Amino acid sequence: MGALPVFRWRLAPDGYATRRQLRAMGLRPGGQDVAAQLERPRRRRGPLIAHLYRIDLAKPVRPMTPARWAALAKANSARRTCPQCRRDAGYVIPPSLGICVPCAYPDEQHAALTRTGDTA
Repeated sequence: MGALPVFRWRLAPDGYATRRQLRAMGLRPGGQDVAAQLERPRRRRGPLIAHLYRIDLAKPVRPMTPARWAALAKANSARRTCPQCRRDAGYVIPPSLGICVPCAYPDEQHAALTRTGDTA
């Protein structure tokens, strides 16, 4: 394959779209190769590159099946469950901590509860 056509930022011709733009249209690249590139110049670093795909070769997004919805719900639940206390934290546990905030900082949580008059 030869060199890709390169377009300046916001100057790509009709018929091309990024992955996100395809997704917003309910499409996916569908196995096609990158058709062109967008370059957005930056002052102190190299340009930002965005890959473009041809819209006419894109395929519809595969619909979510009940099994895929269930797998997604299970994965999201696992990201919210603290491995130490096994409770649902109600938010995605930060990978930097690896455990929920109350387990990571038990002294601060206890001090905060006693300042407000709550007891745990």
